[in-house]
Amino acid sequence: MSEEVDLIIEATEDDMKGAISHLKKQLLNIRAGKASPNMLTNVQVEYYGSMTPLSQVSNINIPDARTISIQPYEKQMIVEIEKAIMNANLGFNPTNNGESVIINVPPLTEERRKELSKQAKAEAEEAKIGVRNDRRNANSELKNLDISEDLLKSAEEEVQELTNKYISQIDKIYEAKDVEIMSV
Repeated sequence: MSEEVDLIIEATEDDMKGAISHLKKQLLNIRAGKASPNMLTNVQVEYYGSMTPLSQVSNINIPDARTISIQPYEKQMIVEIEKAIMNANLGFNPTNNGESVIINVPPLTEERRKELSKQAKAEAEEAKIGVRNDRRNANSELKNLDISEDLLKSAEEEVQELTNKYISQIDKIYEAKDVEIMSV
């Protein structure tokens, strides 16, 4: 194959890998009932006048499946951390014991599990749309090249194989997340 064709196919594969990594990041934000430090990734705490990620002002631990423990590096930050968690609208009610902030993660109701499953499915569909758009862009770039019909056909087949591979990966990632969400 020509060098231009190889470049287009490589760039397309990179774009499809990007869709997969974006999907994984989005699915991390969907909580599955178990406590995880990822639940607090978007929490910003006011620290000496500037907004700082929670992970930079404290240690976040998971002592058990339903509890998150946040140990601030400075004791006076406890009230700020509690306020930041409340302002983040995560549905958590933090408490403190004078040393650290404790969050009890409530178990999910069946209705909430179904909602989260739908949300995960929507994220997976978005990723599939991204992969299909990458395929369309690659095919249009290939058609604009001055190459033989046979070379064009084999390049398009290779792009389709990549598309099938990444769509299959998206399905597997979604199925794993759905099992995680639906298990009690």
